Amino acid sequence: MATIGYIEDLREIIGHRRVILNGSCAVLVNAQNELLMQQRNEPQKRWGLPGGLMELGETTRATVVREVAEECGIRLDPAALTLLNVYADGQMRTAANGDQFDIVNTAYYAEKIEGTPHVNDAESLQYCWIPLDQLPSNIPRNHRQAIEDYLKLKRQK
Repeated sequence: MATIGYIEDLREIIGHRRVILNGSCAVLVNAQNELLMQQRNEPQKRWGLPGGLMELGETTRATVVREVAEECGIRLDPAALTLLNVYADGQMRTAANGDQFDIVNTAYYAEKIEGTPHVNDAESLQYCWIPLDQLPSNIPRNHRQAIEDYLKLKRQK
């Protein structure tokens, strides 16, 4: 499992000052019309889309492919990912340790994904395939928006 070396190195230099963090996530849907969801190991135990923060030299697509493989063991074909949208609400967040940040999140989607996810890191409590009509309510705003955008796109097809 890779560490977030870039962010750790950056925080050594700037401390808790506000920064923009770039990440990628994916709306991954299987043949049964279920969405892959990750319950994160954080104080709120929120559910979200698999993904994570970019490392230096990565594309947003490569970030989501790497993060999904590292965190839950599912190998994605980068060519199967379609850009959904880029989300940035301009709101500052403060981590439990005092780090301040804004998020820019690039979301992709892919359908007919196969595989059994398994927890492969300390960030996650569990991964589940969840029916699109039974999603949990405790989902971060930008991940919920990506799911809603995917559902709108799917209705248009």
